[in-house]
Amino acid sequence: MEARSSGITNGETKVFHPVAKDVNILFDELEAVNSPCKDDDSLLHPGNLTSTSDDASRLEAGGETIPEKNKSNGLYFRDGKCRIDYILVYRKSNPHMEKREIFERNIRAEGLQMEKESSLINSDIIFVKLHAPWEVLGRYAEQMNVRMPFRRKIYYLPRRYKFMSRIDKQISSFRRWLPKKPMRLDKETLPDLEENDCYTAPFSQQRIHHFIIHNKDTFFNNATRSRIVHHILQRIKYEEGKNKIGLNRLLTNGSYEAAFPLHEGSYRSKNSIRTHGAVNHRHLLYECWASWGVWYKYQPLDLVRRYFGEKIGLYFAWLGWYTGMLFPAAFIGLFVFLYGIITLDHCQVSKEVCQATDIIMCPVCDKYCPFMRLSDSCVYAKVTHLFDNGATVFFAVFMAVWATVFLEFWKRRRAVIAYDWDLIDWEEEEEEIRPQFEAKYSKKERMNPISGKPEPYQAFADKCSRLIVSASGIFFMICVVIAAVFGIVIYRVVTVSTFAAFKWALIRNNSQVATTGTAVCINFCIIMLLNVLYEKVALLLTNLEQPRTESEWENSFTLKMFLFQFVNLNSSTFYIAFFLGRFTGHPGAYLRLINRWRLEECHPSGCLIDLCMQMGIIMVLKQTWNNFMELGYPLIQNWWTRRKVRQEHGPERKISFPQWEKDYNLQPMNAYGLFDEYLEMILQFGFTTIFVAAFPLAPLLALLNNIIEIRLDAYKFVTQWRRPLASRAKDIGIWYGILEGIGILSVITNAFVIAITSDFIPRLVYAYKYGPCAGQGEAGQKCMVGYVNASLSVFRISDFENRSEPESDGSEFSGTPLKYCRYRDYRDPPHSLVPYGYTLQFWHVLAARLAFIIVFEHLVFCIKHLISYLIPDLPKDLRDRMRREKYLIQEMMYEAELERLQKERKERKKNGKAHHNEWP
Repeated sequence: MEARSSGITNGETKVFHPVAKDVNILFDELEAVNSPCKDDDSLLHPGNLTSTSDDASRLEAGGETIPEKNKSNGLYFRDGKCRIDYILVYRKSNPHMEKREIFERNIRAEGLQMEKESSLINSDIIFVKLHAPWEVLGRYAEQMNVRMPFRRKIYYLPRRYKFMSRIDKQISSFRRWLPKKPMRLDKETLPDLEENDCYTAPFSQQRIHHFIIHNKDTFFNNATRSRIVHHILQRIKYEEGKNKIGLNRLLTNGSYEAAFPLHEGSYRSKNSIRTHGAVNHRHLLYECWASWGVWYKYQPLDLVRRYFGEKIGLYFAWLGWYTGMLFPAAFIGLFVFLYGIITLDHCQVSKEVCQATDIIMCPVCDKYCPFMRLSDSCVYAKVTHLFDNGATVFFAVFMAVWATVFLEFWKRRRAVIAYDWDLIDWEEEEEEIRPQFEAKYSKKERMNPISGKPEPYQAFADKCSRLIVSASGIFFMICVVIAAVFGIVIYRVVTVSTFAAFKWALIRNNSQVATTGTAVCINFCIIMLLNVLYEKVALLLTNLEQPRTESEWENSFTLKMFLFQFVNLNSSTFYIAFFLGRFTGHPGAYLRLINRWRLEECHPSGCLIDLCMQMGIIMVLKQTWNNFMELGYPLIQNWWTRRKVRQEHGPERKISFPQWEKDYNLQPMNAYGLFDEYLEMILQFGFTTIFVAAFPLAPLLALLNNIIEIRLDAYKFVTQWRRPLASRAKDIGIWYGILEGIGILSVITNAFVIAITSDFIPRLVYAYKYGPCAGQGEAGQKCMVGYVNASLSVFRISDFENRSEPESDGSEFSGTPLKYCRYRDYRDPPHSLVPYGYTLQFWHVLAARLAFIIVFEHLVFCIKHLISYLIPDLPKDLRDRMRREKYLIQEMMYEAELERLQKERKERKKNGKAHHNEWP
């Protein structure tokens, strides 16, 4: 069981040097030690169809040959023994032949085994199959500090008193009558993942006897094997020179076309998983995770982590946690909406609006818009009440607290996952410098304080100048967004008059709603078009900054893309929430754009209905489009590839494709990794929290979308994408800071929405100061009598400007031309000393709005900080488990070493080589 760092063949010793950046290029072909490798199926059901590991072991013990199915399933070399750990793809017509030859010679020198196969449909495409023998895996696992299981975990049950034991028995007997938890996965279906029930330690060849090794071929799982091979490939030279090293550079310069680990076979099976078990882990993931039939069940996160790695596992863990936390938010939001429906008949404001047949409102646009009765907006008043009612303020406070609770409990959940997945003590390796950075600054060097080696250096002045140019580019693109919003504003101003003069009565009578609806759809199209432009600009600006490492490049690109898309998606919403109808002036003295177009006014029932339409339409269309692009686009591409193959070679050739060619025909994972998945969810989180006071159904829509999103992403990873390289991560990275920023912004925006956009504050001021209950300390519906009349001002029609005077004189309402009309504002009547000046009620409402914003923000921020303080980042039981595990590991390592020394002592005594004073 001892792993050696050198292999002996025909009496000659070949030393495998540990890889470093300054390793010499080897031009002689060195053959690695043959170590047969089998399928990683030791954790599958006994009834599965491909438990080739056990079969191979039995056949080898009996001196038989390896089954032919190993040779034909595309997961092994031609001998059927060595499993393929990694695939490289290139074209024979590619001019970089010399670089590849040197690179492949050095691959063999490191001990990796290699085979080549040509494509069945294109002889120009060559697949390079790589396999890592046990000696190579052990050597590099020790260098990479890969943690492996070495002792089963011991679970201690706390001592319980007899009385508590009796209660537990009664509870367990009662639970037998209850139905089983439907959301949990069937334990018989999932394999027993051994490493989750074992203590782990960094692998060491000197202490290999401490680790649980039932079979060397399955000790390292497939994801770990691929990660080790990728680590080796990243440190192999392909040309003379200090920086001519690594697979990434060969992929960048086109020497290789693709590089990926293999999927573990087909994700489908003719037999049921319940009767025959899973064919492989990919099939198991498809049935228990990516299938639509299990949409209501928990995710098998341990299996996802084992197959795709910790980084992707953390994404799905975060997405599942976010979706689960949306349940209470969606329930409360639905309750607020239902509360509005229940109290609709008792709402005094909507009653007065519906009964106000004698109140004539002024036209909302120049010339073509007619006078209208206030009662004509009865439907809009009722719809507004569904979203703007007494429970809205409570819901806004709840969502602000919810965002904090979500983030704080995610930190605790992440800590538990990090403990279970052995990420607590994991630290990222010193990252390699990006090739673009090296090429740009190769002439200037300085010593790296960590490695002590010279590396390219970017001067501070050069870095600052590049950051200034990048910031200027960001500012310019934000100005482009503002210009697009300005264009939408002009469209709304021009179109409302056009729709008011439309021939169809339906559109003419609902000109404002038609204007808002079409403006939102056009705005969505502009958003999608600008997103394409923003991605190119963000890429250009990030490359202009010349980040030193890949993580710095990724963080810079992430911030730019989030900023661009956030501003692009929410700029129109901010305009409707805080600017629409606020700076229009009043009849007779309207404010105009370029002294031509009159600014758009709110509907007589308020601007909240416009904000609800904006959020609802954008949210639904955005999520629908994202889901199509995530799944529909790869499906169409893969279908088109299969169609071309069938047309050229016939449908029967599809069955004979080996696994590497099937995977090559799948779509590669996004070049930016999980960026698009995180960005979509973070933008949705912003929509769910920032303007939730205006649209309480946003959490419900987000919940429904995320239930679908989890299965869509799972289906995409399992069936439509090549298997990504398993990589490690401790958390979700820069996205957590962005989530915290959105949580803070949501408190501010919701305070302004309640104070400015909704009518909550004007109604409160009227109830306590001007209504029938003034001075009594009450604010019920009876105190709102007369509110509608008090919130409308009077305008004399003869004071209209010539370009604003309507074509109709309003005689259709009373038979005689109208003299006065009403509009939403707190202004003096035309016959007062200061015509159309602000009333005292206006200043009272303004002061109350400002006071509410200050009190709301301070109160909610205090609650958020209190919750953050009270909820520890690390659960107490987890902290105790970590301390006890550390103690037990030390004891186990000591006992194992003591046992080894005792065995050696006994062997010496048997051989007659015992020494006096030997310890122990």
